[in-house]
Amino acid sequence: MNASTDNGLLSPRLAVAVFLVFAGTYFLSALVRAIAATLSPTLSAEMSLTPGDLGLLAGGYFFGFALTQLPMGRWLDHHGPKRVVLAFLAMAVAGCVAFALAGSFVGLLAARVLTGMGLSACLMAPLTGFRRWLSPAAQLRANSWMLMTGSMGMVASTLPVQWLLPVIGWRGLFWALAALFVLAIAVLAWSVPAWKPAAGVPAPAAGGPDAGYAHIWRHPYFRTMVPVGFINYGGMVAVQALWAGPWMVNVAGYTPEQAAAGLFAINLSMLLAFWTWGVVNPHLARRGIRPESLIGWGLPLSLAVIVAIAWLGPRAGWGLWALFCVGSTFVSLSQPAVALALPPQAAGRALSAYNLVIFGGVFMLQWGIGLAIDALSVFGWSEPDRYRGAVGLFALCCVGAYAVFWRGWRRIERDRAATLRA
Repeated sequence: MNASTDNGLLSPRLAVAVFLVFAGTYFLSALVRAIAATLSPTLSAEMSLTPGDLGLLAGGYFFGFALTQLPMGRWLDHHGPKRVVLAFLAMAVAGCVAFALAGSFVGLLAARVLTGMGLSACLMAPLTGFRRWLSPAAQLRANSWMLMTGSMGMVASTLPVQWLLPVIGWRGLFWALAALFVLAIAVLAWSVPAWKPAAGVPAPAAGGPDAGYAHIWRHPYFRTMVPVGFINYGGMVAVQALWAGPWMVNVAGYTPEQAAAGLFAINLSMLLAFWTWGVVNPHLARRGIRPESLIGWGLPLSLAVIVAIAWLGPRAGWGLWALFCVGSTFVSLSQPAVALALPPQAAGRALSAYNLVIFGGVFMLQWGIGLAIDALSVFGWSEPDRYRGAVGLFALCCVGAYAVFWRGWRRIERDRAATLRA
């Protein structure tokens, strides 16, 4: 397929087609990522899983994600999105098949890790391509709308999955997902442009100072975004993909069907939030409103809500969890901002390094919240109180991460003002 115009940007028609193809694949990956919350009552009953086991199983997906991020960033910059995503999706097919066949917790966990590895390129590959194929304003919109399609996948992981379970079972569901990923491989192979060296942009020399990750980790902007990426962004995904569901069942007293409906509403709220960001981001960029400023002023909403959830306990239902997740979407602006802060030839490594931060946070928080729920039993607390205590600890981490971000953000603002005065 003819990839681009003379300046390297995709034509509008081709840009839409490429976006839709990647978005469809990311929809499926987000469905698989979030499905643990809906399946948690079934898997807990069938496999006798504790909250710690459940957190580890859900977090195994993100552990697989984290394992691949750094090498994947190099491969994306060198080989391009198409070749990388096709190779990784083959692992995802194997992971879904292994999950469908698993007969023990260990088998489920191994399959979950493999699936996470295979789906780890479904967002990074398109974002790397968009860094070269789209204008900066279009990148912000495309990033938000990719996340919107991820929310669509999470919506599909709730009530639709709950309806399908009595019909085909959770094993049949994973066989169907494996077949859909095979179809995605075929469509991506046909439609995504080949990767060509960027005009006028030299590739980093092998072994040179810009070939690895050191200059990315040292970049002041990158380091400013690390705390909120790990704790606040990672925590939002951990809650959305797992812990909101068990909270509704074990603390708020929902039935599994009511919890699935609550998760449906939470993910629908996220979908609308990301759609809104996609609409307004180009306008905000043209007005010179920077992502770090939006994060600085908007993220405190989520901090107030998570403290309220821990305080209210059984009175905190899906509505407050939806408000927490929507308030946390401010930090999603950090992903394209990090890519734009570094050179185009380092886009894959910058995005993958930051994604490692985010999904490392997801893994640690999904597992950590489960461990905290188990550990607080030493005080003789009831199950609802143990959940409240674990969420309270998570809230403290969120506030601390935001405080560290605030300090770095104000330093960036001071440096920018000093440069303008000079």
